[in-house]
Amino acid sequence: METQERATSTHILAIPFPLQGHMNPMVQLCNRLVPKGIHVTFVTTASICTSLQIQGGSNLMINVETVPDSAIDVVEDLDIYETFIRSFRAAISRGLPDIIMKKRNSSFPFKAVVYDSVIPWILDIVHENGLKGAVLFTQPCAVCSVFYHMHQGTLEIPPDEGSEISLPGMPVLRLKDLPSLVYDMSSYPTLLRLLVEQFSTFEKADWRLFNTFDRLEEEILKWMANKYPIRTIGPTVPSMYTDKRLLGNYDYGLSLFKPNTDSCMKWLDEKEDRSVIYVSFGSLADLADKQMKEVAWSLIDSKFSFLWVVRNTEESKLPKDFTSELHDNGLIVNWCSQLEVLSHRAVGCFLTHGGWNSTMEALSLGVPMVAMPLWVDQTTNAKLVADVWQIGVRVEADENGIVTREEIAARVKDVMQGERGLEIRRNAVKWKDMAIEAISEGGSSDKNFTEFAMELLST
Repeated sequence: METQERATSTHILAIPFPLQGHMNPMVQLCNRLVPKGIHVTFVTTASICTSLQIQGGSNLMINVETVPDSAIDVVEDLDIYETFIRSFRAAISRGLPDIIMKKRNSSFPFKAVVYDSVIPWILDIVHENGLKGAVLFTQPCAVCSVFYHMHQGTLEIPPDEGSEISLPGMPVLRLKDLPSLVYDMSSYPTLLRLLVEQFSTFEKADWRLFNTFDRLEEEILKWMANKYPIRTIGPTVPSMYTDKRLLGNYDYGLSLFKPNTDSCMKWLDEKEDRSVIYVSFGSLADLADKQMKEVAWSLIDSKFSFLWVVRNTEESKLPKDFTSELHDNGLIVNWCSQLEVLSHRAVGCFLTHGGWNSTMEALSLGVPMVAMPLWVDQTTNAKLVADVWQIGVRVEADENGIVTREEIAARVKDVMQGERGLEIRRNAVKWKDMAIEAISEGGSSDKNFTEFAMELLST
């Protein structure tokens, strides 16, 4: 009885950075905490909330509360990222203390806050209001360690073009295996600072959570754990695709995009097993016109059927005569339920930008990948996919930075055909089994979830 009373009075806040790739792991973490007796309130700004879609099959069990948007002084030399980051920080900094105070004298006060690693300034607000803070890292530990070294000043930046980079617990890296913001520091200085500064309060957090699992990144996790206590809680993929212990948990629950799922499934149902290339470059990718055309014609040249997610803002980059070449061999949609597509028997490989959520979803479902990294962590993720876990291949750009149609088509065939394709598929199935083992009852991530939940319940 005492445990039940304590459980029903344990209430926490969850605050992701308001991009889909950051929201998904945060919401799924919360989905797993709720059945353990923890109430969760998800916090975002009013403007972000207007775009949120509550997904029908999610059985969403968390509350959503908003803070008013905050206008900031217009500064001409601020880029779009800096403006967005400052506006979000101003809104949360003003609104979060009010949300905490409203519950302080109730029988149901907040006990802790789980926050995204790229908004570390939240921890000061949390501690000032007498709460505990858990930081969630939404990129692989390998990528996080690069930014940790940058924060500590133990990585020479930028390394020489031909040099090999050796970091503790990591495979030897080429320059282009590092996160793109590191080898091209002038490209997005605002985002580079955001990712380096995520370690500014690392040692002060009460808990440090990583969206990965022990066997996936064993060496770098051991190295990081020697610095500070950490817990792996991944893969944060909806339960019905992994351990199946959360009934009805087929999606994350909240999305900034409306999927076109029915047409995708009907089209896939008519295709043979493992005959379709699924193509998606995520929610933020902005391909150059020439690169978009090379991808388009590579899919035609590959001779495989394909399902390609092309956001509304990218449609104008498609070749004018491209759709007339599709017939029934290709389907273009603006958005879809990626998990449903990846788990469909017809999908044979995933041509992906290699964002961490997409990588973890494909890995958890045993789908081989053709990694075409674009920026940030994706270059390092592609290195891990192709060379460390060997669950896919990585395309190479030409001297002009363009991945040609011939290169893409050849790498797709590497995965879809022949002995190399069979070996990649066997590895993909092996890692799928290990991912499911980690999150299943008694697995490494499940134990970490349980320990974290018990500590929240006793706070």
